Amino acid sequence: MEITELTFRGSAFRPEERPADRLPQVAVAGRSNVGKSSLLNWLFRRSLARVAKAPGKTRSLNFYLVNRSFYLVDLPGYGYAAVSAQLKEEWGEALAEYIGTEERLAGVVALVDIRQGLTDRDRELQRLLAVADRTPLVVLTKADKVGRGPRTAACLSVQRELGLATPPLAVSVRSGEGRRELLKGIDAMLSSWRERQRSE
Repeated sequence: MEITELTFRGSAFRPEERPADRLPQVAVAGRSNVGKSSLLNWLFRRSLARVAKAPGKTRSLNFYLVNRSFYLVDLPGYGYAAVSAQLKEEWGEALAEYIGTEERLAGVVALVDIRQGLTDRDRELQRLLAVADRTPLVVLTKADKVGRGPRTAACLSVQRELGLATPPLAVSVRSGEGRRELLKGIDAMLSSWRERQRSE
């Protein structure tokens, strides 16, 4: 799969503000400062997702229509210490509601900073996905920031802790590594969702 057509379809703070069509959605989640907006722009090959100077600026669900066939959904970043406790709680509730109830959600790309590994907030997201019966595509960002040895160790550590069948995908926006593989993983989630829809 390649992204040939892209349209920003708006931001949603409440469920009724989300797109009303039946197209599948793939969400991209990660803690603040994991490089989520940069990764989305890298996938898009254009600058649509806002890269903020300060992390934690995405406060809504942002919907990007890809190839007129599915949405990539930029979820609010989590875990940034400078925001208020109330705002953190609101973000957590919004994420839990979306992940737990959105029938069109085909999958979640869960981003983890390869230099830090899983944080407590990353583990919370994984527990939320497990409760909602959502199988994540775990992606380690900023792979160019570490050497070959630490990279392998980080991948194996995350794989072991999360019980993944295969090591997580390591990507680098700077070097371009992993883009094709990430798009392939997203395509696989969409294919599985469409197959489930046909069988129901």
